[in-house]
Amino acid sequence: MYLNKVFLYGNLTRDPELRALPSGQQVASFALATNRTYKNKEGEKQEQVEFHNVVAFGRLADLIGQYMKKGRPIFIEGRIQTRSWEKDGEKKYRTEIVIENFQFGPSAPGAMGGGRDDAAGPSRAGSDKSADIEYPSEEISPEDIPF
Repeated sequence: MYLNKVFLYGNLTRDPELRALPSGQQVASFALATNRTYKNKEGEKQEQVEFHNVVAFGRLADLIGQYMKKGRPIFIEGRIQTRSWEKDGEKKYRTEIVIENFQFGPSAPGAMGGGRDDAAGPSRAGSDKSADIEYPSEEISPEDIPF
């Protein structure tokens, strides 16, 4: 049995580009940055960043286009796919990750217009943590959940 499975957790490097196929199906494409840290031969800490082309179709594309923005973290599960086409007599290739499932990453405080008021500081340390949760303003139905 062969396996083509990818798990990535990283940040969007640009806002998702949402478009429709001739069939009417939505497509979202964006880039995702991941990094790894390691020590080189001299023992110095090094960081290596990888950029991945990502594409989502259908309802997943709608959700990503609606809620994700540049810099936001996301966990994706999908498969690697390489497309090819010819342009000006030259063969072009593009390898991308096709999303099969995803989870939104945590929101930074203050993102999307909400979050903690930093002036409250330590006085909120013992307060109800549910007050820090940001809920969407519109109603969510079970069909909106991507898993």
